[in-house]
Amino acid sequence: MKAVVLREFGAPDVLHLENVTTPAPAPGEVLVEVHSVSVNRTLDLVVRAGKYPADVKLPLVLGVDPAGVVVAAGEGVADPPVGARVAVVSMIPCGTCRYCREGEEANCTKSRHIGVHRWGGYADYIAVPAQSAFMIPDNVSFADATVISRHFPMAFNLLVNKAELQSGEWVLIMGAVGALGSSGIQVAKMLGANVIAGAGSDERVALAKSYGADHGVNYRAQDLAKEVMKITGGRGADVVYENIADPTLWPGAFNSLAWAGRLVTAGGHGGGQVTLDVKRLYLRRMKILGAAGTNKRDVARALEAAGTGKIRAIIDRTMPLSEAVAAHRIMEEERILGKIILEP
Repeated sequence: MKAVVLREFGAPDVLHLENVTTPAPAPGEVLVEVHSVSVNRTLDLVVRAGKYPADVKLPLVLGVDPAGVVVAAGEGVADPPVGARVAVVSMIPCGTCRYCREGEEANCTKSRHIGVHRWGGYADYIAVPAQSAFMIPDNVSFADATVISRHFPMAFNLLVNKAELQSGEWVLIMGAVGALGSSGIQVAKMLGANVIAGAGSDERVALAKSYGADHGVNYRAQDLAKEVMKITGGRGADVVYENIADPTLWPGAFNSLAWAGRLVTAGGHGGGQVTLDVKRLYLRRMKILGAAGTNKRDVARALEAAGTGKIRAIIDRTMPLSEAVAAHRIMEEERILGKIILEP
């Protein structure tokens, strides 16, 4: 089969399309013919550059979120069946720790990741644990399923499980047109919240409104906290959905919180080191909650919502797998609006 193989860390041109042996599914695994996989900033670009804070063994095939068709099953696998259309979720929980037993796989401390710790979906075929393959509704395309299964489960985890967002509450979505931000807007609207989109330009604010946001603030040109207070009538946001961790933007997001507000955060593209006003945190009874990973119930919830038309994938462009190097360059050099999808 064809696969894009990473044999050394570095710039995009270290990726090479090669002929490699098609994997056979081990017991408990399925073999998936890949129809789509996305390019992710952290779990592809950062891993490729050798800057990911985990043990990455080379050679490696990137690609954490392939979707396709099950073409073979290993011993002991009946579900999903051969012929099923599936989306593959990267995280492989241990299945035995207290978090896994409680249905909180996202907190598993022994988890491994497809496309990071084992070969991923930048390939014609991929062998994965059967538990990592989720059946796709008939009316959801492979490309849409790739995006839906990658980012929307995280949005549900952040807003439902962590922030406990309620209908009628105010939520500020930071990085509102990024993959996780646009997912957060749609999930928040699905839950009945009033949504304020925070983005870095007037164009991106307008785009966030097209995804369903009720209001928007250009946090590069306006005083974010002041504008949020104005929009909410002085109340502030009950929930701030933060996925940037930029030290220049964090204070505005944090100061936008209402009394007893909850800030949920995942990701750190903006650097990850921020200054925290602890006095404000405790005097105003606020909470800061970090989250990462995916729970099985959130994947199922996201795919069901996609099947009923309640959420939609935002895709910037689709490219052939053979152009993976160009796709990585585009991701690094351009401010794209939506995901880049690779198709073998």
